[in-house]
Amino acid sequence: MERRETILVAGADGQLGQALRTVSGAWPAWRFVFVNRAQADICCGPAWREMARNHDATGIINCAAYTAVDRAEAEPAEADRVNRQGAATLADVAADEHLWLVHVSTDYVFGEGECHPWREEEPTAPLGVYGATKLAGEEAIRRRGGDAALVRTSWLYSEYGHNFLKTMLQRGAAGVPLRVVDDQWGRPTCATDLARALLTLVARGIRGVETWHYTGGGRPTTWYGFAAEIFRQADIAADLTPVATADYPTPARRPAWSVLDTARIERAGVPVPDWHAALRACLRRMGYPVREEKDVL
Repeated sequence: MERRETILVAGADGQLGQALRTVSGAWPAWRFVFVNRAQADICCGPAWREMARNHDATGIINCAAYTAVDRAEAEPAEADRVNRQGAATLADVAADEHLWLVHVSTDYVFGEGECHPWREEEPTAPLGVYGATKLAGEEAIRRRGGDAALVRTSWLYSEYGHNFLKTMLQRGAAGVPLRVVDDQWGRPTCATDLARALLTLVARGIRGVETWHYTGGGRPTTWYGFAAEIFRQADIAADLTPVATADYPTPARRPAWSVLDTARIERAGVPVPDWHAALRACLRRMGYPVREEKDVL
């Protein structure tokens, strides 16, 4: 019987880690070992080296991250520890043990700019601690070299953990008045689709250090537009009001335009479903009786 390759997944308890666990059964050629922080902190190189050797691993997918954008402004050291030091540690382990690495990054590495989808090679200029520490993690991986795919994504949601979709559904159904910003643009990304995209890249082969953008497809929207579509599809009569970013101050600055260009990853053969359809599929998995309909592209 042919031996299956082993993939270590860091951040197993997060929404992307859980999504990877769900879709992993469709990839029988690989054996997945899901690792949470209690088992091996991503900043602990010896623990990850031991994990890689014990499982005879061939690669690592890093889903672990400090993603509390506003809290990061008050906890820069912890955000740096996870997002920069953790990425650097896994890059060292991967290079030393001859493994490939897939690392998930963010649209927040970009700042203000013209309203065109950001391409992978464009200049970065993060506006806050979260984006800066994620960019520092990317740079640490690039300096270490080896075989690594850096995959930036945006507005991640799923049926797992805590995220914008679940917050909207809970508060909307409870009748809580909601004020959502309508001048920050991006594309929502379902964690299940991102998980499949990461594994498709792995199947394609990780050679050298490459940067990719992956988000939901279709026309960009605002957070208000995303919320309105959630309530429309879930058939919830929510008390929803659009507001400007200036009327909803937060500790961290957020880019007004956060749309990533996915043309490169699409050319590589990775499917990019329209975000309306992806949302519909996610709501259906959550038990909402969402009807099938044609998406407006």
